[in-house]
Amino acid sequence: MRVLPDATRVGDLTPGEFESRLASAGLALRIGPFDLHVRARARHLARPLHDLYRDYPLLTRDRVLHAHVEVRDVVRWLPRPAHRVRFIVDGRAPHEDMPAGQALPVLEWGINLVIALRYHCYLMLHAAVLERGGRALLLPAWPGHGKTTLCAALAHRGWRLFSDEFGLVRPGTRELVPIPRPMPLKNASIDVIRRFAPQAFLGPTIPGTRKGTIAHVRPPGGSIARAQETAPAAWLVYPRWEAGAALDFEEIPRSEAFMQLVTNAFNYEMLGEAGFTTARDLVDGTRCFRLVYSELDEAVAALNSLADGGDP
Repeated sequence: MRVLPDATRVGDLTPGEFESRLASAGLALRIGPFDLHVRARARHLARPLHDLYRDYPLLTRDRVLHAHVEVRDVVRWLPRPAHRVRFIVDGRAPHEDMPAGQALPVLEWGINLVIALRYHCYLMLHAAVLERGGRALLLPAWPGHGKTTLCAALAHRGWRLFSDEFGLVRPGTRELVPIPRPMPLKNASIDVIRRFAPQAFLGPTIPGTRKGTIAHVRPPGGSIARAQETAPAAWLVYPRWEAGAALDFEEIPRSEAFMQLVTNAFNYEMLGEAGFTTARDLVDGTRCFRLVYSELDEAVAALNSLADGGDP
């Protein structure tokens, strides 16, 4: 099935057309460097997906696609009847069914899983990535350190979003490859971003997931339109949010930066020597910092100053 000739983005389809195609033959989408076929037959998923993905390019299906993903409602009868939601990739379910009503995060987590397990042509870092002035900022961090919140804030203060989750680096270079996708805010971060960036579009608030309450921030349209434009890494900043902490932004030794970088990689060991040399060159070619903050305005101002050539 082909999309209509004048329908080049998800948003060119009406919500009804989108829902119908999503539930029947599915739709092929370009998401950063990946071409995915998405199909969904799950309640209350089509409308938020249409809103969050409105700026993504539509593709015809007469091409080789990187993966076919699907989310659908299922009923479990034993030990007692229950509605669940199932994620499927290339015809197989990689994990157990999840609670009903969580179709959107299940799809987003599933796409993350597919990327993390399959595409080892990149060194994959667990990091937010943004670009300003043609140079990329890497924000590697463990869960709970405020990475996605800071990424969403920067993406609505003039930085171009690459990703809140994946730093995709071409081995042998410092080039970061964009993969802009909806950014999942958790718990208190949802209201933090609503106050900080009232212009940001957030999808539905979904309580009770394995990560708490989640709401996804739609990527800025300009970031999606420029998703084929790479940028070299210029700054490597390890952020950590701490309640009530004074801003602490200091340069760190490259040896410390390297060890933290490789422990925040999905596939460093798998790439072997190529992973080591790429991580080494990233650290050698960037300025490396630790950032502790409690106020988003202060953190954003410090990173802006760094990008503009001043002291953080």
